[in-house]
Amino acid sequence: MDYIHLATDLKISRIVHGHMRLAQWNLSNQQLVAFTEQVIGTGINAFDHADIYGDYRCEKLFGDALRLKPGLREEILIITKCGIQLISDRFPTRKLKHYEYSYEHIVSSVERSLKNFNTDYIDLLLLHRPAPLFDPEKVARAFSYLKEAGKVLHFGVSNFTPGQVEMLGSYTSEKLVTNQVELSPYCLEQFENGNIDYCLKKRIKPMAWSPLARGKLGNQADGKGERIIRALEEVAAGLQVGPIEKIIYSWILNHPVSAIPIVGSGKLDRVKQAVESLDIVMSTEQWYKIYTASTGKEVP
Repeated sequence: MDYIHLATDLKISRIVHGHMRLAQWNLSNQQLVAFTEQVIGTGINAFDHADIYGDYRCEKLFGDALRLKPGLREEILIITKCGIQLISDRFPTRKLKHYEYSYEHIVSSVERSLKNFNTDYIDLLLLHRPAPLFDPEKVARAFSYLKEAGKVLHFGVSNFTPGQVEMLGSYTSEKLVTNQVELSPYCLEQFENGNIDYCLKKRIKPMAWSPLARGKLGNQADGKGERIIRALEEVAAGLQVGPIEKIIYSWILNHPVSAIPIVGSGKLDRVKQAVESLDIVMSTEQWYKIYTASTGKEVP
């Protein structure tokens, strides 16, 4: 496994395990402990959550498993997010999905996450989505309190544009160590909105969610997806590598921005495929073959 530093004291594996669908895996606490140990055995040291995942259940499911073997906490990094307010039976007075980044909400969300995970600290807290009604002074105050209290060690954002990262960074004394964004051969938005260039400029290592494009590079492929799949298959044949999921991860990993794919599978063999993709060396032409299949035209 390769590791990179998001900060001088934050060393993270190049592949992160995502728990967005943890509630759907139907694992007992004992089974989740065993699976977590197997994932750690691949070299992965980071686990990605959000307060809302699984209708606000996934954090606690993972925390309940960690309670069975508390020593695992020292072997891993816990990443979680806050800010999205979902309509849920757990919050019966809430009538509208919205975003909330008040000082009080950020702090209370972290307190709830700490309780869910049965831990004293969160390694990395991300703001889940940018918001039209966003007060950076309140966010910065919450970050300062959480850092000084030792409840959150590092901070970042998710789905922010370069301008939004710059804006928040100008208010907070805490360095924003990553931006978690959608990135895959199907989704080239980060090349188009300036995020890739900005991350390179600022030496920020982004995290890539939905690297497999939510099925659009598999059984839910549309015309664009089918075009990319053909290119992936050709590159896989040239490299004598299979399945094409490895080529997808390799395409992300071979870019100099050093993006960190999030693998959200409850199957160990799928996690291992992502880890094995780290060993694939892709030529520049092979990388562009996949890129141009996505855009549908050759580069200018």
